[in-house]
Amino acid sequence: MNFLNFAQAPAARRRTTIASLCLICFASSVLRGQASKPEPDTVVFPNSEKLIGHFEGFTGGAAKFKSDTMGEITFDLSKVQELHTSQRYAVIKKGVQLTRGEKDGAIPVGILTVNNKNVQVDPGSGKPAQTIAVGDLDNVVDEESFNKALGHPNILQGWGGEASLGVSLVEATQNSTSVNTSISLLRAIPTEAWLAPRNRTALDFSDSYGKVTQPGTPEVRTSIYHADAERDEYFSSRVYALGAVAFDHNFSQGLALEQEYGGGIGWTVIHEAKQNLDLKGTVDYKRQGFVAGQNQSLVTSVFSELYLRKFAKGIVLNEQLSASPAWSNTNAYTAYGSVGLTFPVYKGFGFTTNVIDSYLNNPPAGFKKNSVQFTTGISYAIP
Repeated sequence: MNFLNFAQAPAARRRTTIASLCLICFASSVLRGQASKPEPDTVVFPNSEKLIGHFEGFTGGAAKFKSDTMGEITFDLSKVQELHTSQRYAVIKKGVQLTRGEKDGAIPVGILTVNNKNVQVDPGSGKPAQTIAVGDLDNVVDEESFNKALGHPNILQGWGGEASLGVSLVEATQNSTSVNTSISLLRAIPTEAWLAPRNRTALDFSDSYGKVTQPGTPEVRTSIYHADAERDEYFSSRVYALGAVAFDHNFSQGLALEQEYGGGIGWTVIHEAKQNLDLKGTVDYKRQGFVAGQNQSLVTSVFSELYLRKFAKGIVLNEQLSASPAWSNTNAYTAYGSVGLTFPVYKGFGFTTNVIDSYLNNPPAGFKKNSVQFTTGISYAIP
């Protein structure tokens, strides 16, 4: 029907024609969507139980499969009877350390078939398939994630961390205000555990402010803040060179501003999905300025330990200890310790509690050497 005939047709006929065209377009779009949807993956266990769904990968010695009926399950890949995937995966063997851009020909990529404790990788395009024993596997990741991980992330990618806020207000005979905030950001490149680490950047800031006022009495004030930045460059999978800068102010110890600049060596003793332990040693230049007007410059070292542990139900422990002897003035040593727990509440929000102990051996007269903080607040995990 041409446009003129269509315009002259009765209204009922025109409506019927329009409805038919809409139905055809809808059906065509549905068929195209179904055609583009990948075929499901299948896994068959020795008891002949068969699951249909999506193979998510292999890491930490276990395979992950998202079943249409049972949800996400984890199993030993060597104990399955058969596994077939419809999408392409990169298969990384044990002992292989990849760096950015190193992928052409080094890692087999293709559709997977698993049986008899072997993984067959079919690259397609008439190329021969490769067979790898399950016992030789380190990681199996989908092709898209594999290519993305070996790319060049921009400066805004890869950041994660946590921000927290706690507030207390009292108005009575005494008026008191207490605010504590903190933010911690970490960018580790690459983010994938199956790639050798290249670099890591950490940014931290914390602030604790308190004030108590009462008519006829002097104001009592607490003001403590800490800021630091660190850059790590790995020259092996566990050892790295680092540069760091830190700034501290603690009115309770008479410290107006402490500046610290240094560099050294770090060692990642434990690097696992649930826990991480780092040991570090640096040589630093430190400049201390006190509220009483005294100033001093020091050559120091910092020996520190940082531990992160993830428990069940999303509970996270952060612990840090450091000691800083001063070589140019042995009386001006410092120490620091902190322990924090975060409990998940809702999605990215959680409840956090921290204990921080700062020791300064040479404060001005009238100030204590030790400063202890106990803080609680609401935190948000930065993805």
